[in-house]
Amino acid sequence: MRAARLIKMVLLLQSRPSMTAAELASELEVSERTVTRDAQALSEAGVPVYADRGRIGGYRLIGGYRTRLTGLARGEAEALFLSGVPGALREMGLEDAASAARLKVSAALLPSLRDASRTAAQRFHLDAPNWFREPTTPELLPAVAEAVWDDRRITARYRRGEDLVERELEPYGLVLKAGVWYLCARVSGQGAFRVYRIDRFAAVGAGGERFERSADFDLPAFWGERAEEFARSLLRAEVVVRLSEEGVRRLPHVVDPRAAREALARAGVLEGAGAGAGAGEWVRVTLPVESEEVAHEQLSALGAEVEVLAPASLRERFAVGAARLAGLYGV
Repeated sequence: MRAARLIKMVLLLQSRPSMTAAELASELEVSERTVTRDAQALSEAGVPVYADRGRIGGYRLIGGYRTRLTGLARGEAEALFLSGVPGALREMGLEDAASAARLKVSAALLPSLRDASRTAAQRFHLDAPNWFREPTTPELLPAVAEAVWDDRRITARYRRGEDLVERELEPYGLVLKAGVWYLCARVSGQGAFRVYRIDRFAAVGAGGERFERSADFDLPAFWGERAEEFARSLLRAEVVVRLSEEGVRRLPHVVDPRAAREALARAGVLEGAGAGAGAGEWVRVTLPVESEEVAHEQLSALGAEVEVLAPASLRERFAVGAARLAGLYGV
């Protein structure tokens, strides 16, 4: 523990001209007294750590000292490639590994380039969750992530409806989609890959034996196919609507975009704002939707730019809603 901290202290001093005791204490998560003792230990070991006294003093390395302890461990190298998603790293329990990797890379760079990580972080940031949604981290995510990194089988109990199901899984990869974590895994002894929501796991027994990964498995391609299949599987109903030119333009923004484009194409409307219909003309479109309730919520966003023709029950929903609005506004 202390050895790792001493190495980190050297790398910090190597990557910056000087640091105060308070700055080092904050980075190393120790007290300033511990920083003083560590600096003394490094000096006794032959590392030229020099302490500047006074109000603006601090610690620095003298004589152009360079450590060779900059080689990345495998876990640090892997975590470095995820450094653009700090929230995901933190949730998977990889924040320390990524921090160590960035520090080692910074220490190995020329002095003129050592601020690259800071300047990049000030210019690009990934915020995965949807708006107006409080992100939550599944409690069992770090254990699952560790098994994914190490190619180890896990025994998982997960909620499927009202039941708890237990499976031995080969965890291949994790996906963060709109703030929700998913595991792409294969049930041991079976060939098919499946997708599991991590927040539905009730228990995870990690640390099992390693499994041999399939060389043909492509996580981005697999997820893309399953995501498309999932989106299509939700569209179990159909509605018939009339759309104004503005409604045609806005439809892909309020319902599934692919389903909207295909429905408009079938109706003879080319992609674009009302292309294929004359100015002021309305277009009749048959649209696949998830359910009547979801269709009502989504199509309501189009306001007076859409008229529902079928089913009659959905048309009635809109009629009742329109009547309530008219009464509310005294029309």
